[in-house]
Amino acid sequence: MAPQYKRVGLSLGGGVVRGWAHIGVLSVLEKAGIQIDFVAGSSAGSLVGAFYCSGMGIQQIESVASGLRWRHLVRPVWPKEGLLSFDRMEKWLVECLGDIRFEDLKIPFAAVTTDLATGKTVAITTGRLAPAVRASCSVPGILTPVHLDGMILGDGSISDDLPVSILRRMGADYVIAVDIFTPSLRTRGGALGMGLSAFEILVENAGGGIDAADCLITPDLAGNTYLRLSKYKQLFKLGEAAALERLPDIQEALGRV
Repeated sequence: MAPQYKRVGLSLGGGVVRGWAHIGVLSVLEKAGIQIDFVAGSSAGSLVGAFYCSGMGIQQIESVASGLRWRHLVRPVWPKEGLLSFDRMEKWLVECLGDIRFEDLKIPFAAVTTDLATGKTVAITTGRLAPAVRASCSVPGILTPVHLDGMILGDGSISDDLPVSILRRMGADYVIAVDIFTPSLRTRGGALGMGLSAFEILVENAGGGIDAADCLITPDLAGNTYLRLSKYKQLFKLGEAAALERLPDIQEALGRV
């Protein structure tokens, strides 16, 4: 009897600009012929996942990353629900991909958000893509939330940074998770530095995906930038190196050596 094909889910975690490391991981998996059957992303992971699941090639995604600036994504607003708004991100996504829906994607995709009224994880898999990705990236208190289907939605990493259980429900037999929220102890930063380190630990463990994945890819990002978009090449290479390190394990588990 032929071995049963394992359907592969890819979980892309949050980490602001560190999300460019996901592109390096995707590049390695694609070159190795690892077929991705489902993708779920939180925050920055939802942004990269949206581009990939739309059918855009790795080189095209790299090109988008190289030209991206914060002015394309964010603007200050009256501080009622947040200090900044990602409404420009939503428009930019429509310009890049068209005003597409989840149903139009080449690969089944879930944009993971958090219902700020209940604290529960909300995985969006239907409807317009752009507002769902915007919601998944909108850090509460800093960025205005997205009002969608009667809910007030914010950053998915708060409740489920590495969405693994969502991928299982989508049908994945084997889940690869990419953790880019690597904590770093910032002793030189005093109380603020220690607080940031604690925040990193909390977010990284939110949802329990870090322990539930079949394979965890962790690029060496401790202490690296969260905000400098110009570092995309360095972040890409770190993601690539981490994926290459775990590639033999993935191939063995999937029987695709």
